[in-house]
Formats: sequence, structure tokens, C-alpha cells
Amino acid sequence: MTSRRSFLKTSGLALGAASLPSIAGAQAGNAQKTVLLHSAWATKNIGDIGHTPGTLAAIEKYLPEAKVILWAAHTNKEVDAMLAKRFPKVEIVKGSLSEKDGAVQKAIARADFFMRGPGMGQSTDFMKYCNKIGKPWGLQGQSYFPDMVTGDGAEARVALLNSASFIYCRDTKTLKTLQDNGVKPPVMEFCPDGCFGIDVRDEEKALARLAKHGLEPKKFITIQLRTHTPTSPGVDDKRPQKLNPLNPTPENIADDKRRAKVYQDLIAMWVKETGYKVVIAPEVYKEMQYNKQFIYDTLPDDLKKHVVNFDEFWNVDEACSFYARAHTVICHEPHTPIMALAMGTPMMHTFSEFHSPKCWMFKDIGLEEWAPEFDATPASKMFEILMGIHKDYPAAEAKVKKAMTYVHERFAAQMGQLKKVINA
Repeated sequence: MTSRRSFLKTSGLALGAASLPSIAGAQAGNAQKTVLLHSAWATKNIGDIGHTPGTLAAIEKYLPEAKVILWAAHTNKEVDAMLAKRFPKVEIVKGSLSEKDGAVQKAIARADFFMRGPGMGQSTDFMKYCNKIGKPWGLQGQSYFPDMVTGDGAEARVALLNSASFIYCRDTKTLKTLQDNGVKPPVMEFCPDGCFGIDVRDEEKALARLAKHGLEPKKFITIQLRTHTPTSPGVDDKRPQKLNPLNPTPENIADDKRRAKVYQDLIAMWVKETGYKVVIAPEVYKEMQYNKQFIYDTLPDDLKKHVVNFDEFWNVDEACSFYARAHTVICHEPHTPIMALAMGTPMMHTFSEFHSPKCWMFKDIGLEEWAPEFDATPASKMFEILMGIHKDYPAAEAKVKKAMTYVHERFAAQMGQLKKVINA
């Protein structure tokens, strides 16, 4: 992992849009370079939505001279509109890599570099295709389960990973797993999930939601539990890890109820101590019904009046504007806390490593204290962490700022490496 050294911020020049490509090209001795970003994995999870605007914002900030093509795996009209509004110069293509001479293959052909965006990646199709056509490629903000580089076929997958121009892992546990199993591309380092770069906002919708539920800025916390339940009705999880089983086992259900009780106890302690409200706010669409069932529905009536359970999903821009006004964001999933940090808001990621090593991102950026392991941490300890934030909120905000400074140091390093590769 790269050390936490301070970095120099280069001064920007006020240039007209038409001047940027020519000047950048002159500096590099080439025409404007094109980066194809593969991202936008899903729309039922604001984390999967948030990867894309966050990574695009990082490219815009640290490699502004590049043209960007987004290969969007899955979007909807709301996400398309948000991306078009925030990134009007970004070209968006959709389709399958397997479609011969289709939109995706043509976009890759026009690009100087293929970069896969943040995620829990296991696919190798794009690696094989880029190698076949001689297109340099790299990974930004990736996590992997160990079976990516162990077990049947591991040698071939390691060889593919070694053909990358660079690999930036979003957690140092993935980084060590790759290092220990013979992955040695020219550059392999830590760089947080691109979602940390997110800056999209929908103030109008967020303010309307605050008003609808009688919420005052900085006088509510948010919570969301992740459960052992299917991603979509009737769809089983084919992965060996079975993170979203179609038919949860009795042990799965017991885990969900036990963790929900921890959150219920935390809610009760928070309300009693502060009188502030609690919002059950979704990161993942499928969790809305289960969070209501396991957390909200079983709360006593005198506590329910202090708790708001959202019954409608939202886009990531509204969520960011909402989290900017939260006191503290608490989530079993990682990307709601990431968005909170990007908005300057303290967070707590009550993680279960079973879900993937991406949970270590928060330790890696200096926020280990705010990332307790769910099953090893009683509600009383979570409350102690939360009250530590509450009792010295300016210090907590300064801690957020320090962590985000480091995040952007790593973004600058990663984009600097991308610039070297495309200008080589």
C-alpha cells in the first residue's frame, strides 16, 4: 500500500474548451487520447450506480485532456439523464462485447485504453478480447475473492491479470491476495473505489424528501442492513459464496434477525440519548422490504415515531444530497458510507467480510475505527463509536476530510499512471 505522503497540487489554467485537446496533445506529442471506461453495472443498487459518476469525476479532475467513452453495462432513463447532465462530453455506448462489429467493439477499437471500473470482478472476457486485438487495458478499484487466483484455471487467470498495464485494487487485502498468488503486472497498487469521487447531486428531490418526513439537517442518522435474500424474486445466486440465496437457510435467517436486533438496540440508544431521528435508507432496492420486516416492523410504537422507513427507492444523486445533510451514515453495505464521505459526512460501515474484502477500504484510508465487524461488535460498542462522532462533530468532519485527501492522492497517482500509459 502506498504511504500517506502529501502530494503537490498542480495549478490549473483557465482554458477554453476548444483549447484543451490541442494543448494536451501538444504536451504529449500526440492527438487527444481516448479512454474507454467499462462500468454502470446495475440500477437496483445505488453503489453500482455510483461507481460510474465517481470514476468519471476522477478522470475529469486528474486527466481532463482525455476523451472518455463509457461502456455502460446497465442503466435506466434516470441514470442516463444524470450522467448526460453531469458529463455532457462523455460518449455512452451500450451492448455486448460478443456482438461482432457492434457498438462496444467499435468503441474499444477507437479507444487508446480500456479501463474496467470498480467492482467485485471475476469476468475475464474483456481481458481476452483486449489482448487479442492488442488494446492495452487496466483495472481501477477492483476487489477479488481468492478463487480468482486459486483453484481450477487459476494459472490462466493469473496470466491474464499479468497482461494488464496496471491493476489498482480498492482494498489492500485483494492486493495482497494477488501478490501472494503470482500476479505481477507492471504496476499493481492500492487505489480506492472510484465511487469516492462522486459529486452528483439532486438538491430538489432531497430537500423535498427531508420536508416530507420532517427531517432536520444533521439531526438524523441513516441505517441499512444487508440480508441473506435473493437479488430478484425467483433468481438464485450462482456464485460459490451464495451471497444472495434464493432460499435462505435457517442459519441465514437467524443471522439476519440477530444483526437486525443489533441495529434496533442502536436505534433505541441513539434516540434516548439525543432525541434525533433515524432513517432506514436504502442502498439496495431488494433490501427495502427486508429492512422494514426485520428492523422497522418489530420496533415498539414509542420508538417507531422517531424512525422513518423509506418506502420508495432513489437515484444516487438524490441520495448524495440527502447524505450530505445526515449526521452520520451507518450501513452494512459499503457504498452508502463511501458516498457519505464524499459529501463530507461521518459514517460507520458495520461490515461482514463474507460479502467481500472490499470492506477493508475504510481501514486502508485511515477509518478503521469507523468500520467495526458486525458480528464481533455489540450494539453498545457501535453506540460508543457513534457517540464519539456526535460529541466532537467538528473533529469527525476533520477526520473525513483527512481520509478524502488521501483518497484523492491515490486517484491522482492512478490517473497519472493512466496518462503515462496512453501517452507512451
